[in-house]
Amino acid sequence: MHGMVRMRVSSFLRVGSKTLDLMEELFSPPSLRSYLSEFISSFIFVFVGVGSAISAGKLMTSSDAQSRETDLLAVGVAHAFAFTVAVYVAPGSHVNPAVTFAFVIVRKLSILTGIRHLITQLLGSTLACLLLMLVTAGQAIPTHGLDDRVTVFGGILIEGVATFTLVYTVFASRDPQRRSSDGIIGAIVTGFIAGVNILAVGPFTGGSMNPARSFGPSIITNDFKNHWVYWLGPLIGGGLAGLLYDKIISSNHKQSSSEP
Repeated sequence: MHGMVRMRVSSFLRVGSKTLDLMEELFSPPSLRSYLSEFISSFIFVFVGVGSAISAGKLMTSSDAQSRETDLLAVGVAHAFAFTVAVYVAPGSHVNPAVTFAFVIVRKLSILTGIRHLITQLLGSTLACLLLMLVTAGQAIPTHGLDDRVTVFGGILIEGVATFTLVYTVFASRDPQRRSSDGIIGAIVTGFIAGVNILAVGPFTGGSMNPARSFGPSIITNDFKNHWVYWLGPLIGGGLAGLLYDKIISSNHKQSSSEP
């Protein structure tokens, strides 16, 4: 009898200890700072990115090819600058669920922390789009969509490949053996790859590469047509990029595997 009581008390204490550890991980000052940091970075990126798309549509005076090319260039450059700033002002932030997913897959981030990042990214994106709708006097919030000639499978493949290049660049830029000490080079190269990918695939899928970037406009406009494409493609591409870099390309992995 006494033995059973001791076992139950011991089990209760273990559960209590795990609960306290969980609460500390979720609500410790460093965790709260990381929530806010990720939220602000996601807000900056989506506010500038979606805002540039609204402005491009507002300023477009014709439907000719040259005008559309100019708009695409403006949107791509705006996203490149926005992503550079978002990453630089919050070192270690992801700004993108596909990046977070890749870090979870390679076990550089716990599942709980990954969910925390995801929630703050989606909240930042949603608030950015809501604010844009208010400050632009009800201008339409553009959502990502597939070109009429692009199939769903084609959209997943395009978004997957584009996100692969983005996440691979993120991992390379954060490799301790390669990255710049001040982090600015890493922020610039990830911004560049985001921008040029939009130039490359924007006419076909919008060039999201970021489920949060697609989520905010969709939830504000209640337009979820083919929305799952912008989750499945980036998550697959991002996960594969993280695994490839971490398990094969990473200098840390090579170094550790060569040790006796």
